[in-house]
Order: sequence, then C-alpha cells, then structure tokens
Amino acid sequence: MSTPTIGVLALQGDVREHLVALAAADALARPVRRPEELAEVDALVMPGGESTTISKLAVLFGLMDPLRERVRAGMPVYGTCAGMIMLADKILDGRDDQETVGGIDMTVRRNAFGRQNESFETAIPFAGMAGDPVTGVFIRAPWVESVGAGVEVLAEVPAADGPDARIVAVRQGNLLATSFHPELTGDHRVHEYFVRMVEAAAQ
Repeated sequence: MSTPTIGVLALQGDVREHLVALAAADALARPVRRPEELAEVDALVMPGGESTTISKLAVLFGLMDPLRERVRAGMPVYGTCAGMIMLADKILDGRDDQETVGGIDMTVRRNAFGRQNESFETAIPFAGMAGDPVTGVFIRAPWVESVGAGVEVLAEVPAADGPDARIVAVRQGNLLATSFHPELTGDHRVHEYFVRMVEAAAQ
C-alpha cells in the first residue's frame, strides 16, 4: 500500500512525540482534533494524559461517536496509557460518568502503578519484536486486570506485591494498547509494529 496516514488524537498528552515517532516509522502523521480530520486518516494513535479529561474533550469536540464508529468498522488504533483506558471495554477506579471508545475486551485499572512521583522505567520483552526488550516508561499508568479470549497479551511486568505479572501491552485485531509511553524513549519499534498493523489492515 502507499504510505499510511496515521492521526494522533490531539486533545491532550504527548502529541508531538507520537507524531515524531510515527514519522520515524515511515508513516504520514497528522494531529486530529475534529471529526472531519478523523475521517481523513487510515489509523489513529490515542496518547496518554488524563483519561477522564480526554473522554470529556472527545465528547465536547464531537469525536466520541465517530471514534466508536471507526473502531467498529475496523480502523487500527493504538492507545498509550490513558489511550489504553480509552480502548478498554471496562474500567476499574474510573469516574461513574467516564466514557470510553472501547473495542478491546479487557478490564483496565486506572493509575494502577501509583502516583506521578512513583513513575518508573523498566525493560520489557515484547512478543513478536526482535532485538532487545523495549523500555517502558510508566507515568500514573494503568494495568490490565483481565482480558477476554480474543485478546493477545504482548507484554507483562512483574508485580511488586506478589508472584503474578501485570499485563501492560495487548492487541485485539486492529487495536493495540500499552500501559507505557514508547514515544518518550527514542525507540520507535512499537510505533513500527503499529504501522505494520495498519499496512496489513489495508491489504
């Protein structure tokens, strides 16, 4: 296919960093703030930020329903941190009125890794990715409590409070989500993985 055009939801978060990472992964990248801009892209990245704020702004800008429609129609979407929450079918510790786009059969816990001052980095093996583990930057990050049968777990980190691992990267069909922020590391392999997903979806 021709070079895919991938939007970055530009309501909050690391928009510029995602645009840079997507360009480095050989995609045409542009910010998306309005429904007409969403209609012009082949795929979308939902950055981190504050998930309740992003949800409210998506409704305010008239994007929530078009986003849900595009996801149902098969548009590839990659969500990081708050973007992962936006792609979850169920949220724990969210506001009662909090809306999501949904699409991934998973339950996500908001702010599961702690407060801002508990942010951390760690090396994470990522399924299907050659080379060294990716560096995960976790900032007030969620984790995935549970997934449905159709969800592929791509990465986990050891739990601090016991033997279980915490799920931090998943894929279901054309939807990808990570708890962490690869756009902050200079390692563009997760974005390259997503660009390959977009190219495969167009075939």
